[in-house]
Amino acid sequence: MKVTFILPSVGRKKGTPYVRTWQMEPLAIATLSALTPPNIERRFFDDRLESIDYDETTDLVAISVETYTAQRAYQIAERYRRKKIPVVMGGFHPTLAPDDALEHADAIVIGEAEEAWPQLLSDFEEGNMKRQYRQKNRSSLSGHFPDRAIYRDKTYQPIALVETARGCKFKCEFCSIAQFYNRTHCQRPVADVIKEIAELGQRYVFFTDDNISVNRERFRELLTALIPLKISWAAQTSIDIAEDENLLRLMRASGCVCVLIGFETLNPSVLSLMDKAVNGQTNIYETAVRSLKKYGIGIYGTFVFGYDNDNASSFQKTLDFATHHGFFFTAFNHLVPFPGTPLYDRLEAEGRLLYPKWWLSKDYHFGDVAFLVKGMNERQLADMCYVFRRRFYGIKSIIRRMINWRANCCSLRRLFLYVSLNILSGNDVSGRRHLPLGVSEETT
Repeated sequence: MKVTFILPSVGRKKGTPYVRTWQMEPLAIATLSALTPPNIERRFFDDRLESIDYDETTDLVAISVETYTAQRAYQIAERYRRKKIPVVMGGFHPTLAPDDALEHADAIVIGEAEEAWPQLLSDFEEGNMKRQYRQKNRSSLSGHFPDRAIYRDKTYQPIALVETARGCKFKCEFCSIAQFYNRTHCQRPVADVIKEIAELGQRYVFFTDDNISVNRERFRELLTALIPLKISWAAQTSIDIAEDENLLRLMRASGCVCVLIGFETLNPSVLSLMDKAVNGQTNIYETAVRSLKKYGIGIYGTFVFGYDNDNASSFQKTLDFATHHGFFFTAFNHLVPFPGTPLYDRLEAEGRLLYPKWWLSKDYHFGDVAFLVKGMNERQLADMCYVFRRRFYGIKSIIRRMINWRANCCSLRRLFLYVSLNILSGNDVSGRRHLPLGVSEETT
């Protein structure tokens, strides 16, 4: 038996290379490969990097699907299903919009795969694959290691993605993560994480946890164990991490280069609408940023625009804040109503969705706004996100943000990382703009 794994792209602009900063190794595929019995042959096509050989024989196709890649995933699935090859879909989109995915797949996996995927394969071999698979309990992550051999001959960004835990206990209105994991958090043993990193032989690591610091005692254990490995790492965390200077000191000693923090907004009234309780009030931002800068930890600040109390002036205030404090990266994102989230349900109930299924609309492109906005129009919101991304990653801004020298340019290596990654991110701003979802017939 042979299984073909596929990771779809978002889409393509004819004659333009795919967005380079998006070309990271897909941890979900390596996880599925590791869960596949060794007697089953495996093949992997990464639609972002290579053409899919639809003529290569296979018994089953498994596609990992996010909402932005759903249209392309459905195009790929149709090609295989026309050849009478069954298609299975899993990931965030089939979990949060199962009825949508089932229209284009023979089976879907809802939620995590540790128990569901082996059961699906067993049923398929016996000829009685079901339409849906959903495991009842959270997965135990103990003893599970991704199969990175599946990446062979692929040219990904030179940074390893490592998972130490899954899920998030917070309930931000716009976030699909809380819905996917039902606001639960599941951890891998620290010893497993350290073993995986040690065997990688990779200097740069990004931890994919939705909030790596949610369990402080375990986080300290992880940090202490990382010190002998002498790696450089980044991760997502909540802003309250900055309240503990001893922890920041340990993070720095363990090789922390940068943390991604969802500041989301500088407007307290918008923060309350988001249900972002962990951020408290925006007046804690200055204190948190100063603490991170003190210990030379770079800041990747993400911001979301488009809530009802937002207006055009919100962008300039955010740019000034991020530049003044020397943020390593900043994301100017507009609000996206992902299916299955409280935000999507609210906007649908208010009659404000511009497309019932924006991810399938031929008129929708990456960066477009999918709902009726108050305080500014939809085109203005999309354009402002683009303009201020360009300004943040412009040469003048890159130079100005060197003021945060402890984090951004404390050594020649750090300076090289800061400048090169900012230039790369700036180049990709235009590459992502108006990117179509899916691939037109002319480019298939």
